[in-house]
Amino acid sequence: MNAPVTPEQQALLDRFVRDNKMFYAPDPAIMSNHKIEPRSEIEEKLLSGPVDPHKVNEVRGLVLAALDESHTMIEQMGAAPGAKWGDMTTAVFTASGDLTMIAPHGVGGFAAAVFYPIKFINKYWRNEPTVGVRDGDAFIHNDARYGGIHNTDQSTMMPIFWKGELVCWISATIHEGENGSTEPGGMPAAAESKYDEGLKMPPFRVVENFELKRDLVTFLQNSVRDPKLQLEDMKVRLHSCMRLRERIISLLEEHGEEALIVMLRKQLEDVVAEVRRRITELPDGITRMVSFADSTLREAALVKMNMALTVKGDTITVDMRGSSPELINRSINTNQASFKTMLYSSYMQNIWPDLPFTMAVFTPFDFIFDEKSLLNGSFDTPQAMSLIPLFKTMTIACIPMAKLIYGLPHRHTAIVAPQYDQPATLIYGGLTQHGEAVGNFCADINGMGQGGRSHLDGEHSVSPPFAAHCDLGEIELMEEDLPIVRLGAFTLSKDRAGFGKQRSGLGYEQIHTFRNSGLWGFMTGCSGSLYPSAMPLFGGYASPTYPLCKIKGVNVFDQLDRDPDGVEFDIVDLMNRQPIEGATYSTHPMGMTFELADPGELYMMCQGAGGGYGDVLQRDPERVMKDLDEDLISHATARDIYKVVYDEQNLIVDVAATAALRDSERNSRIARGVPYDEFVKTWTTPEPPQNLPFMGCWGEQDVVYGINVGKRVQMKGTALQSQFMLNPKDVEIASLKAELAALRAVPR
Repeated sequence: MNAPVTPEQQALLDRFVRDNKMFYAPDPAIMSNHKIEPRSEIEEKLLSGPVDPHKVNEVRGLVLAALDESHTMIEQMGAAPGAKWGDMTTAVFTASGDLTMIAPHGVGGFAAAVFYPIKFINKYWRNEPTVGVRDGDAFIHNDARYGGIHNTDQSTMMPIFWKGELVCWISATIHEGENGSTEPGGMPAAAESKYDEGLKMPPFRVVENFELKRDLVTFLQNSVRDPKLQLEDMKVRLHSCMRLRERIISLLEEHGEEALIVMLRKQLEDVVAEVRRRITELPDGITRMVSFADSTLREAALVKMNMALTVKGDTITVDMRGSSPELINRSINTNQASFKTMLYSSYMQNIWPDLPFTMAVFTPFDFIFDEKSLLNGSFDTPQAMSLIPLFKTMTIACIPMAKLIYGLPHRHTAIVAPQYDQPATLIYGGLTQHGEAVGNFCADINGMGQGGRSHLDGEHSVSPPFAAHCDLGEIELMEEDLPIVRLGAFTLSKDRAGFGKQRSGLGYEQIHTFRNSGLWGFMTGCSGSLYPSAMPLFGGYASPTYPLCKIKGVNVFDQLDRDPDGVEFDIVDLMNRQPIEGATYSTHPMGMTFELADPGELYMMCQGAGGGYGDVLQRDPERVMKDLDEDLISHATARDIYKVVYDEQNLIVDVAATAALRDSERNSRIARGVPYDEFVKTWTTPEPPQNLPFMGCWGEQDVVYGINVGKRVQMKGTALQSQFMLNPKDVEIASLKAELAALRAVPR
């Protein structure tokens, strides 16, 4: 019989395993834990006695002012396009890594994402002899698998020490864009593995003694297309953190570390208590929501997100089982930490916007995922275009939460239908007119149409769903730096709205071309051309679907030289009237991998609308007339959708005739209707139609469909298998070969 292992032997074995660990991959225990940490010993000591609320409020105000200042520094000095448009933030965390406060105008998801890598540093690097965490250090990170949204976002994280003890962490994050991926701009739709994604930085130290380590900076610059951008914004993020640190050190000198520690922890615990109270107000029960992306960015597919929200007591359980399986060679996977980060953004923007931006909001939440699902992707899946499911994540909770909140005597914000939830913009890359290599994305992503609200129409192109304070870029500034020329910009897209009692806000058209470059191209990373992106609420209409339109084979500037007034830069007019002679006109799904273009060729798409709120027959006819007067809708929409009778010349409503027409339509609805059980018999099928490229559950969540090597497969939700997609070029070649073989077989 073997002798028992002695404590000394076990200690030696543990040290050997620790010192010889092959790879510090993302820690599942960190990545699956969204709840705040238990109180530390010092927090327990300080909070077990009386707490001065006035002191807490004073310290909170000082930290908030410091965050606002550091955020403004990035906005004024940042080189990345995203920095100029508000796609960044600064934040403060407890010593254990819990997000406590963000800058008042920042992107909350960026700070929530840093929650995870800081906890990784605390667990693995702080006591690691070759790394450590010291005053004057700062760490860099961008790999979403260690916590993040996608790899275009780079974060700088700095510990703050006081009297030799770690008292808090601070961070600065910017959407940098270019990161050396297989396609320029950092969001490669064509990525077939994580090795196509460019920089994949787990958290590592890049600053010592408050100075960037130039050897590591050079390594990172050497890994991207735009080394100037990489250097500039590493400096910007560092100095933003140093300014934030300076303000917090001043706070510590004036008020002491105990005041800061108490405020940071109290902020978390007060939010947890308030969220539990609000959940208790809700009726116990389950509400459900289903949403689809209609593209993998390489081929059309209905990719399902399946949500069930269960309220019980003071806890909400978010059940995402039955969603699509992961795609091992497509870039649209995400992981559960990223999913939670963006769902958190949804709650903070649409459900409880009055609460402080802290991940403590989700401590009363539990989550359930299938392993190897699109939303809980494994470490080896590509996640460069995780925006496809994550943008939907920021809006899907609006519908089930609206149903739960609707009957409450007090609401903390207006009920709103989902905002447009696709990153509808062009990503670009190539050589500028100044001879510099660049790759990034346009700011059009920051002006999505809002959903209809319970008391008002949605705002036009108000913001992205991830941050209410982000803004659009200045076209003139963009054209100074880039060869891109915007020939159509910020024109609201007539009739392209979510109709309802309260209609959604409209999106706007984007018509891009370029000149003065011999090497330039575009790509997109968007779905919503075949299946609506933004769902409606309480009987409204969903957002329309939108194509990508191209006009190629000509240089539009030659046409403008010949006939300056002959072209109206309106997508519908251009595609229907086709005024540019000799051009090729085409429409496509909005997902497009990178392609080179010629100067003067047009790429056109539309920023979308949100979902409508309520029945169109309940819309005030005078508001329909106002929409007509502002050229937001057509006469056909007023007549056929809203059922309003009016004089088209003076827009005066015939009240009696409108009431009669609407009553007639209601009666027609009743006549068309059938009992629910009869409807189900004619509508539902045992499984998805064979011609439908469908991924996710069809009925019960424990049976999931996928597409593996071009064939439909069925699997248990508890045993999902990664799906391998065929190369679209191989599919097209096979189709052309079959067509050629059939032609050759015809007798001559």
